[in-house]
Amino acid sequence: MEPWDGPAAIAFTDGRQIGATLDRNGLRPARYILTDDDRVVLASESGVLPVAESRIVRKWRLQPGRMLLIDTDAGRIIDDDELKAQLAAARPYRQWVEALRVRLDALDAPQAHDAVPTPPTDLAARQRAFGYSVEDLRMVLAPMALQAEEAVGSMGDDAPLAVLSLHAKPLYAYFRQMFAQVTNPPIDPIREQLVMSLLSFIGPKPDLLDINQVNPPLRLEVAQPVLDFTGMARLRQIARISDGKFRSYTLDICYPAEWGAEGIEARLASLRAEAVDALGSGHNILIVSDRSQDAARVATPALLALSALHQHLIARGLRTQTGLVVETGSAREVHDFAALAGYGAEAVHPYLALHTVGALAPLLGETGAQPLQVEQAQRNYIKAIGKGLLKVMSKMGISTFMSYCGAQCFEAIGLAQTLVDKYFSGTLAPVGGVDLFELGEEALRLHRAAWDESAPTVPGLGGDYAWRAQGERHLWSPDAVAKLQHAVRSGHAIPIATTPR
Repeated sequence: MEPWDGPAAIAFTDGRQIGATLDRNGLRPARYILTDDDRVVLASESGVLPVAESRIVRKWRLQPGRMLLIDTDAGRIIDDDELKAQLAAARPYRQWVEALRVRLDALDAPQAHDAVPTPPTDLAARQRAFGYSVEDLRMVLAPMALQAEEAVGSMGDDAPLAVLSLHAKPLYAYFRQMFAQVTNPPIDPIREQLVMSLLSFIGPKPDLLDINQVNPPLRLEVAQPVLDFTGMARLRQIARISDGKFRSYTLDICYPAEWGAEGIEARLASLRAEAVDALGSGHNILIVSDRSQDAARVATPALLALSALHQHLIARGLRTQTGLVVETGSAREVHDFAALAGYGAEAVHPYLALHTVGALAPLLGETGAQPLQVEQAQRNYIKAIGKGLLKVMSKMGISTFMSYCGAQCFEAIGLAQTLVDKYFSGTLAPVGGVDLFELGEEALRLHRAAWDESAPTVPGLGGDYAWRAQGERHLWSPDAVAKLQHAVRSGHAIPIATTPR
């Protein structure tokens, strides 16, 4: 994450000047005193050193985003206002920022407004191929489309981890969000919305320490990281509408089904080489897309392809030369978008979720009222994802999306260490499990079941959120509850061998 975000109090010195600074939201305590003999004591709490109250000239706390600097050569304390004013006046930073910022929604692209495609005729097959369930439609997407909020449910999850499940799970399910455990309370994304931001910048990243660049790269700004069809259409034709300042290149992460389970590794290898070649030819925005998936082509898990590219470009020293945008049918829940952002996605276009929400819209709305319009349902869904991302970020004390982007605030549960080391470098993986070949097998199995001519016309029931007869196993199944009640009423213990597993 960015060095000024998240709970942190940092002390620094160069031998002549010594100082301290606090993160921008003041999530770490730092208090200081000044004594009558010119001593300064700064610590996380007051009273760390025994100093008589009569000798204290001043006591205060380091405030959010502010700095305390002691200049030993000048023999004085430089306060934050003086320090920042001196640095801010040294260069025309405001003019630089405005000159280098290009807003995506301000670019003139007449054809982009007509870019909303009709739902594909094979919508159900695509939903099954990406693991959608009836639960996803009813309990995840429908509430977002109708209320612009995530559905509210009770706490607790008695379903097995993804690696222990008997059902196919998306790769996102193998990652668990981390949160700041030993710190002040996290940010309240609702009451402290003033300090929160979903603003994202797509494209090359300038060197913040090099203030003498002759032609620094431009930054493409989006108000929030979930792109609708119009925003994605603008991004595809960005070279034309930005007069060549930005050039996008689409990396197709699908591969022929005939390649089998081994095809996923071959596609990842070719993707990394293709990305480097695209940067060499002058493209500065890479679109990681699985839109070409069909009956003959299998989609590589978007999170895997994204992280593989992100890590490879970092290793080659090229990551700051490009932006990464993901166009995927797999992302539908807030957690999916958070994982993509955590592994480098500066924006995400969930085309299949938007199509699905559009298809659900006529069925939603208050009884007796007009049905929900497709465009409104899609706007509500995007808004709900944005609110959810703010909640996820706030648990880590992170207030801006750009700090969360690429921060990898996740741990992998149930992925083989070799897989994590190669494609998710730096991620904690306390429990091993599935390797790349098994991910390829699962993707292929889902794909074949989805495009089978005898496949049902609707997604499976699911069973992650509520018990279903043919769905996911749950610790508190009807059978387990019935046996518990019988044991309590009869006073007889049930043999362990007959209890549900």
